[in-house]
Amino acid sequence: MKGYLLKFLFVFTLFFLGITTLCSQERKLKKAKEQYDKYQYIDAQKTYLKVAKKGYKSADLFMSLGDSYYFNSQFKEAQKWYKELVDSFPEEVEPEYYFRYAQTLKATENYKESDVYMQKFAKLSKDDLRAKLFLKKPDYLNQIDFQSGRYEIANASINSSFIDFGTAYYQGNIVFSSSRDTLILKKTIHQWNDEAFLNLFEAEYDSVNNSFSKIKRFDKKINSKFHESTPVFTKDGKTIYFTRNNFNNREFGRDKNGINKLKIYRSYKNDQGKWTTPESLPFNSDEYSVAHPMLSNDEKTLYFSSDMPGGKGASDLYEVRIDADGNFEEPKNLGDRINTEGKETFPFVSIDDHLYFSSDGHLGLGGLDVYVTNLNPITKKEELVTNVGKPVNSPKDDFAFIINNTSKRGYFSSNRSGGKGSDDIYSFIQLEDLRNPCEIIIAGAVTDKDTKEPLAGTKVSIYDNNNALINSTVVGDNATYSQLVECESGYFVRAEKEGYVTLEKLVNTLAESKTLDTPLMLEKKIKSADVGDDLAKVLSLKPIYFDFNQSYIRSDAAVELAKVIEVMNQYDQMKIEIGSHTDSHGEDAYNLYLSEKRAEATLNYMIDKGISPDRLTAKGYGETQPINDCGDETNCKKEEYQLNRRSEFIIIK
Repeated sequence: MKGYLLKFLFVFTLFFLGITTLCSQERKLKKAKEQYDKYQYIDAQKTYLKVAKKGYKSADLFMSLGDSYYFNSQFKEAQKWYKELVDSFPEEVEPEYYFRYAQTLKATENYKESDVYMQKFAKLSKDDLRAKLFLKKPDYLNQIDFQSGRYEIANASINSSFIDFGTAYYQGNIVFSSSRDTLILKKTIHQWNDEAFLNLFEAEYDSVNNSFSKIKRFDKKINSKFHESTPVFTKDGKTIYFTRNNFNNREFGRDKNGINKLKIYRSYKNDQGKWTTPESLPFNSDEYSVAHPMLSNDEKTLYFSSDMPGGKGASDLYEVRIDADGNFEEPKNLGDRINTEGKETFPFVSIDDHLYFSSDGHLGLGGLDVYVTNLNPITKKEELVTNVGKPVNSPKDDFAFIINNTSKRGYFSSNRSGGKGSDDIYSFIQLEDLRNPCEIIIAGAVTDKDTKEPLAGTKVSIYDNNNALINSTVVGDNATYSQLVECESGYFVRAEKEGYVTLEKLVNTLAESKTLDTPLMLEKKIKSADVGDDLAKVLSLKPIYFDFNQSYIRSDAAVELAKVIEVMNQYDQMKIEIGSHTDSHGEDAYNLYLSEKRAEATLNYMIDKGISPDRLTAKGYGETQPINDCGDETNCKKEEYQLNRRSEFIIIK
């Protein structure tokens, strides 16, 4: 009995301790959730970690613990907990967590495994733009490599051991955000990342030596005891827009859940050169954040990032017009050409109206990457959003890109390894403009059509579809040529060599980078041509066909006509009759009229290409001279009728 009681007491004690421990873990989780919901990620991490170390496991715990690192850009640490999530609770993984896990894998440059989880994400989120972009461009790493190497970067001397980021040009100097704290006895800490709050600082810039000096806090009217960051100034230096916590007249504003959001403020310089008290812009709200202002070149439009209702993702880019009195119209979302379900933020507009911004929704190397697109695209090519490549972009967060198009110098910010602080400012010089993301090379060899021998010394010329010369070259001993051309265009490649018939080929390019193999096989010239011969037959031309009931010159006919024209240029005394024909469809009188129109169209085309009118005559024969048995009351195939819709070139002198 005594042994039984001892055993019972032992089991009861274990049970009681288990219940107590479980309740304790649940209280800790509740506390961590409250901290997490208030963006107090550092405190939330500590609580979640204590629970995890006790052996407690759940999908919610791993999601929240991973998120507490992910949203603080600690991707390596986040990866560990997302892995626990996908390995331990595969049935409870929401699609967004496959995306986040894939992003953390990129942060450690494990791109192959990242693509595996992006495939899982894409399978479950087919309508998500991030999924569509991934499926459309699975070779995105090659495209990023294609743009890489265009910048030379350096860690800027203005950096400290704290957070430094978000540069802006201001009257020849640089203004930036920093959490460096000059208050020795009192330090204001932000619970999100355990750093001091951000203020604006100004550094004098020496453009000759590309160096900084005299770093000082910006005006105390602008800086507060909370966050200030990402300023932009008008060209005259008299107006500033900047990001700040929701803080007005010593009041700390919060949303309905008690969270303090970000707002954009504006301040002017008065007649005494002093900054006025910053005013909150009218489209700010206690319920969502508005941040990272940027002005258009004419200063009539303000661009910014926001998570306001109606957006596509975690944060979108917006534009808002500013009238002559400084009033604002309704903000307008920049649309899904730019915005994804991820984060789009830190807009910058260059002098040439290119929009640079950071995103984790477009295809990148990990974290936030910097992208560029034409702000007001006219062509399809200008609509492309392009990753600017390495070394500006890295597996970590890269953001707040600005550039002076004149000097080709600029700055961006990053939390990559090797910096002085958790976020650093990097200076750069642009060595090369953005490369055309679609490049076509037309290349090939010139050979004798019969012997297949290379024809060194052949002149190869390439014309655009407006007949403007792109380039002309004489091929060497290997008789090969190569020419870079534009995508989605048409080109004529012409090969000319003495003793050979000039050859011209039409090449149409697509919107895909590739080399188009275009061999040129030349025929030897005819020694003589007799009066009455059909020049098309002598030259072995393809027939000059017309569409049904039409008389315009088709593109395939234009290629063959180029050969006739070239022969007439070589034999400047030759005269020809253009004879045009129809098939047997329709009335005889109408067909005679149509054939005359075809002969006239052919004649006018050749005159436009430089052949003298006195060397050409044109005659329509209607349906009277078919080259097959497809006459009236026959039932031929379409292809057989097509053979009779033709032009011929009879030598008359």
